[in-house]
Amino acid sequence: MISKVIPIKGSLLISEPFMTDPNFKRSVVLLTEHNAEGTVGYILNHQSDFILKDLIPDCWDADFQVYLGGPVAPDTLHFIHQSPDKIPGGQDLGNGLFWGGDFESLKIQINNYNIKEDEIRFFIGYSGWSEAQLDDELSTNSWIVSNKYNIEMVFEENENHLWKEAILNMGVKYAHITNFPEDPSLN
Repeated sequence: MISKVIPIKGSLLISEPFMTDPNFKRSVVLLTEHNAEGTVGYILNHQSDFILKDLIPDCWDADFQVYLGGPVAPDTLHFIHQSPDKIPGGQDLGNGLFWGGDFESLKIQINNYNIKEDEIRFFIGYSGWSEAQLDDELSTNSWIVSNKYNIEMVFEENENHLWKEAILNMGVKYAHITNFPEDPSLN
């Protein structure tokens, strides 16, 4: 099942159903950068044990869930959002999504209760691929690339549902994948 869609910034990577890497098992990754030097993205459906106020004490009332963006640099904090009018300086990913922005403005908006959880997602760490590494993984069918999705999927609260929703959104050609067991030996 080779994905014919070429990854670009703003694409979703959907892991194949039998991926065994625990970092990416049944994951959906939003790509924020893809070029000849490599690829960067964030896993949308792996929650961490943290909420934002655990990591940023001066955001004292921020109960925003923080997600595991990937295994690279787990001591860093990143965010994507759909509020460029409230958080200037973010990189436009298309589809109404933005990556990063002015962090001081963000903290002010959070502390003034002007940002809602369905507008922003925080990540510790990120997913990274070196030059041609993602292309190699795509050639072995480790990922399905999707450029067709609605923005609500990116901020989906039910992390277990997102992988299935992303595949179903690709159409009937892919729908049967959602029924594959996580462990094929149990079939």
